[in-house]
This record gives sequence, C-alpha cells and structure tokens, in this order.
Amino acid sequence: MITTDFVTGSPCWIDLGAPDLDAAAAFYGAVFDWEFRPAGPEAGGYGVFRRDGKVVAAAGRLTEEGARPAWTVYFLTPDADAAAQAAERAGGTVRVPPSDMGGEGRMAQLTDPLGGEFAIWQPGTEPGLESVDAPGALCWVELYTTDSSAAQEFYRGLLGWETQDMDMPGGGGGSYTLVTPGGLGQERMHGGIMELPAEQLKPTGGRPYWHPVFAVEDCDATVAKVSGNGGTVPMGPETAEGVGRMAVCADPFGADFVVLKPSPSGS
Repeated sequence: MITTDFVTGSPCWIDLGAPDLDAAAAFYGAVFDWEFRPAGPEAGGYGVFRRDGKVVAAAGRLTEEGARPAWTVYFLTPDADAAAQAAERAGGTVRVPPSDMGGEGRMAQLTDPLGGEFAIWQPGTEPGLESVDAPGALCWVELYTTDSSAAQEFYRGLLGWETQDMDMPGGGGGSYTLVTPGGLGQERMHGGIMELPAEQLKPTGGRPYWHPVFAVEDCDATVAKVSGNGGTVPMGPETAEGVGRMAVCADPFGADFVVLKPSPSGS
C-alpha cells in the first residue's frame, strides 16, 4: 500500500497535464469529488486537487512540446541531481533537468530507456501528497512496458526497488511484477509492472507508460460518473480475484487512469 511516510523510491506525488484546466477540474470534481485550487498567477495555472481538505493530486497545463494529456507519477529521491545523472548513465533521458520549486523541493522529469515517462521529487518543505490509499486518492501505480525485465533493472538501479513476479489473476496467463521500496515489507508494495506488446499500448502509440490507480468506494458508480462527464472506459468494470473490482478509464482529453474498489484481501 502507498502511505504518506514517503521513503526513497515510493510514489509521493502525481500531477495531470491537461489542455484545459477548468474542464479537467470539472471532470475530476464530478468523478472523485475533488476541488481544484490554483497555486496562483506565478504558478502558471498549476494547482492542487483536494478531497476532504487534503491534497490528493495536482494539475497543470501541458508544457512539453508534443506531450499528450497524461498523469505523471513522481517517485521520491534524496538527491534529484544524482538520480537524473544515474538515469542517463543507465540509458534513460532527462526531459526536464532538476529544478528548485520554491523551497518545496527539487524535481526532474525523466524517461526510462524504453520510453516510459516519470518524474522524481527531492522533498524540501513539501514531502508529497497528504492523502493516499483512501477513497478518491492514489492507491497504486502501474507501468505498462514492452520489456518488463529491462524496466525492472532500470528502476531497481535508480530507485532501489525490490520486485516480485506473480501470476496474473484470473488464470489468463502472463505475469505481473510487484514493486516495493528497498528494505521494506510486502505491506509497503506500491505498484506493478506489466509487459505488453506495443500494439496494446494505444494511448501512447506503442510507447511504455505509467498510470495512477485511484481507490473508490463503488467501482461501477464511479465508472458511470466517468462516462456521464465526457470520459471513456476502455476496459471494465471487472472483478479480479484477490484484487478487487476495477476499470481502466480516460478523462475527456485522453489521460488514462484506473479506478479500483479493493477487495478485503487486495493490495
């Protein structure tokens, strides 16, 4: 599970890149009961989503040339500059170099060697999200990639993860790799890696990508809100034994995410 006592390698922040922040705020407000609060004119429209007064996500206008609307997952690092250099040495690229964020922390936008985009966060006064693993909040992150072994090697080296393979639920074949921050127990598993052929990675035209999983109290009711507010549901809802009831969704701009009603024994 994801917790707010963030450690090296754990997901600590997520933000949405969207072409229309007002429309994005309306969509996610309707689906998850989030409230969007811009940080101010100096932030260029960037702001945070709150639920029950706690920060659960953030959003800003698309700034990278050619970028698609998407969620970005940030992983905690004690040294953003060293991590960016290590990513390059391991075959990754630095899309946005390490930058100070007004004392709140230091961040960089990176791409793994296979094309999966993510970010790193070196906390200053701001450690990360205020609410996780609760209804309407981040509970898991997933990487869909064309080469799971290569991805695991990269992220283990960069973020110190420990990985464990398991059979896919439902007996459909294939494996799923569980991810845990280094040195911590299974109760701190925070995500998974799934290998898929490029033709199944449609949102990015075949390139690997990360997406967030949000916990919900009622998967079917949430899916209805997604569809009723201009979003789409490419897959589900369906029930995965030992995991819960889930659906793959996309907002009106195409940014994908998963909603999950965890089973009592799920992650």
